[in-house]
Amino acid sequence: MSLSIGIVGLPNVGKSSLFNLLTQNCVPAENYPFCTIDPNVGCVKVPDARLDVLAKMSASAKIIPTMVEFTDIAGIVKDAHKGEGLGNKFLANIREVDAICQVVRIFNDPNVIHVSNRVNPKEDKEIIDLELIMADLDTVTKKLDSSKKSSRSGLSKEAEAEMKLLESIKAALDSGRFASSVPVIDDLRPFAKQLNLFTAKPMMVLLNVDESTQNTSIDLPNIRPEDICRINVKLEFELQALSPEEQKEYLKELGMTERGLDRFIQKAYSILELLTFLTTGADETRAWTVRKGTKAPQAAGVIHTDFEKSFIRAEVISYDDFVSCGGESGARDQGKLRVEGKDYVMADGDICDFKVGV
Repeated sequence: MSLSIGIVGLPNVGKSSLFNLLTQNCVPAENYPFCTIDPNVGCVKVPDARLDVLAKMSASAKIIPTMVEFTDIAGIVKDAHKGEGLGNKFLANIREVDAICQVVRIFNDPNVIHVSNRVNPKEDKEIIDLELIMADLDTVTKKLDSSKKSSRSGLSKEAEAEMKLLESIKAALDSGRFASSVPVIDDLRPFAKQLNLFTAKPMMVLLNVDESTQNTSIDLPNIRPEDICRINVKLEFELQALSPEEQKEYLKELGMTERGLDRFIQKAYSILELLTFLTTGADETRAWTVRKGTKAPQAAGVIHTDFEKSFIRAEVISYDDFVSCGGESGARDQGKLRVEGKDYVMADGDICDFKVGV
């Protein structure tokens, strides 16, 4: 499953530096606007401590983590929706991603210029939000105009419902709210998805902090507190240069249990509404990605497309039970192995053995 998150923000907020950290590739991160023109794309391993535990228990020959794709997109400026800066290119690139991560600067560094010559995270996010909202307003308004022309010859009940949804979305956008704030009934979800609105995509904010601002309280619009992640990108670069053992020691000195970068990747993975199920054995321990709500046959199909059609049942052990029982045989003996059928909805951390027909 290939799903991507677009990294966006004003110029010089740390977007490309974050991308460099994520991919450990040498992407230009120069100190001037619009250094990033064409989007850089990289696949990043999702940190999952469970894999190491399972691999050790199963004496696995290799470990294969799940991945998430990040796209570093050109810096946006005010009036991008009118074509300012690299506006049109920015909008075209971001339309292709599944979710959006806004990088907002709250670090202070006179050597790194700010496009507005000041550091104001709330205003920076408002600029980005406005550009996304204005672009969506253009899409919704055109769709509404088309629907109104069709209404002269009479609309079906379905078309009327679609028009009402468009009007609700337009009202939200006009008031400065995202399309994601508008409830959508199940029957209209395919229609809403076809609109491919920027502000309907899952959204998160990364606050690029320094030591003086890492605990600063900030009230940001159009984002839930749980979808905000703080990272000191400069500190993460220092950690990147250390060995794993040195990293652990440095983090301990800082009173941290894990890297901010790892927390960010995990949060980015979660906003895509994904979950991980696992397989483990002597050959490999592997993480697999499915969307939340996926049923067992479709999960089996991620391993091999033929498995979905020939699915018979799934033998499932939760990760916690697998570990506490000392592995599959112990879980089976203690009644912790469950046999699930076609209607079973996958849970994060399920360790599965799918039984399929020939």
